[in-house]
Amino acid sequence: MTIFQRIAAGEIPASVVFQNDEILAFRDIAPQAPVHILIVPKRLISRVGEARDDDAALLGRLLLAARDIATEQGLDQTGYRLVINNGRDGGEEVPHLHIHLLGGRRLGWPPG
Repeated sequence: MTIFQRIAAGEIPASVVFQNDEILAFRDIAPQAPVHILIVPKRLISRVGEARDDDAALLGRLLLAARDIATEQGLDQTGYRLVINNGRDGGEEVPHLHIHLLGGRRLGWPPG
């Protein structure tokens, strides 16, 4: 069981900013920007590279949730970044698909 599954199950506390039957969003405990929120499907998809074609609707809902959360956080006017890491070299630390929503300051490029 991943740490994100344990957070979704209520076994580990988190600062939740959004939740529905499929999606959980909470503040990152090691933020890389003033706003750093993780948006995860409650159902385990290990990484985007392992998503199936029948995950397409859920993947779309994750992006729409990110958009809505960004707006609620006041980032829609100044901008924000969405990041999905895939695999070790991509920076993946938890084998559970998640979107990083980053904002609240000017973000540099390239990111890493």
